[in-house]
Amino acid sequence: MSGMIIETANNKWEVICGLEIHCQIISKSKMFSGASTEFGADANEHVSFVDAGMPGMLPTLNKMCVRQAVKTGMGLNAAINKYSEFSRKNYFYADLPQGYQITQFKYPIVGEGKVTIDLVDGSSKDIGIERMHIEQDAGKSIHDMAPDKSFIDLNRAGVGLMEIVTKPDFRAPEEAGEFLRKLRSIVRYLGTCDGNMDEGSMRCDVNVSVRKVGEDGYRTRCEMKNVNSVKFVVQAIENEAKRHVEVYESGGQIAQETRQFDPVSGQTKVMRKKEFAHDYRYFPEPDLPPLILDDAFIEEVKKEMVELPDAKKTRFVNELGLTKYDASVLCENKEIADFFEAASQGRDAKKVANWMMGDFFAMLNEKKIGIEESPVSAENLGKLVDLISQNVISGKIAKDVFVLMVESGENPEKIVEEKGLKQVTDSGAIEAIVEKVIAANPANVEAYRGGKTGLMGWFVGQVMKESQGKANPGVVNSLLKEKLG
Repeated sequence: MSGMIIETANNKWEVICGLEIHCQIISKSKMFSGASTEFGADANEHVSFVDAGMPGMLPTLNKMCVRQAVKTGMGLNAAINKYSEFSRKNYFYADLPQGYQITQFKYPIVGEGKVTIDLVDGSSKDIGIERMHIEQDAGKSIHDMAPDKSFIDLNRAGVGLMEIVTKPDFRAPEEAGEFLRKLRSIVRYLGTCDGNMDEGSMRCDVNVSVRKVGEDGYRTRCEMKNVNSVKFVVQAIENEAKRHVEVYESGGQIAQETRQFDPVSGQTKVMRKKEFAHDYRYFPEPDLPPLILDDAFIEEVKKEMVELPDAKKTRFVNELGLTKYDASVLCENKEIADFFEAASQGRDAKKVANWMMGDFFAMLNEKKIGIEESPVSAENLGKLVDLISQNVISGKIAKDVFVLMVESGENPEKIVEEKGLKQVTDSGAIEAIVEKVIAANPANVEAYRGGKTGLMGWFVGQVMKESQGKANPGVVNSLLKEKLG
């Protein structure tokens, strides 16, 4: 994939993009205090003296947050730094009670890594990870509750964050979108972040610049803060890149600044002049010693690693015979992959995949529910495939049985037995129906024998109708060919 090229009358421009993604760490308590991280509580319900920035309060590092960060670093194929340290990033904001953020600056916990993304043309591309550090989140300012004041909710203040910084390796908005989907899948598999962008537990800052095709180096970039969906990230990159090209083509220069993406207009607007590292007056956090990890701790975390999407996808293709596309769809979400594995255990995996990606997903979409709420269990979906494979029911009847399974939650064997839906495989019984249909339609029989072989489908339909869909289609076809021939 060559990336996004913006052509003008005089030039061809390419897009350069890098992402900074903030992932909220899954842990019961905050990064430096014992306050709860539970989402959805009343405002300021989960706030300790540490989170509120009270004088004399000392932070205590949460070991679980460190463990989750190391696990995520491993999932990003990245270097785990045994030595890292915390710094204070100084800036004033109403929802930052301390007046600074405890973060990592020069020495992050995770170093360089890479994530492979799949592109629409079937190729794949490695996206470099520059670093990942851990830090505390700020609170939340609420501006729409009163016309003349803002409200502050500190429930989120102090929650652990992993900030993942990519290299400027994206050359198209869709590549950034695919990376975010892949990253979300990885952290969900690992159980280190729930990846809910709409709840703010995964937020993305987008850095965009452009340059002429063939040009070396990078031009001035602009950063768009807190873009909260994959769709908006793609739109933000596209629109910001076009804005840069328009400025350059008209003889202007791009100023380094922080901007905000407006989903309604699809445009970006200036928030503030871009800050540099020295603006934050970073210095080592005096209340926390350096974080030193030993080999035993790193090995302990390594043992907790689960099979990640790429490895699972490869196994589904090589061992279960799925197509790359089917494996990609089924592996994107850990719950779906687990459901599929349970349903296909000891069965034809391709048949199970077809059912999941067809009627099953359609049912989930129609009901607007997640797989964990499915009225059809993995075991029962597998049993339905068994009934088709064993010729107990036809594929057509299986669709009717599936509808009844959705309504009742019952297993398919019971439904087939109670409703009398078993397929008729007795050739004698089917032969009687075939002869009846042939005897009742002499004109069509004559037309078929006169060369209109396309009528075979019509005869099959008549026999199936007469048998209420229970006749084995293979036996029906065979007998009709014999009798009509």
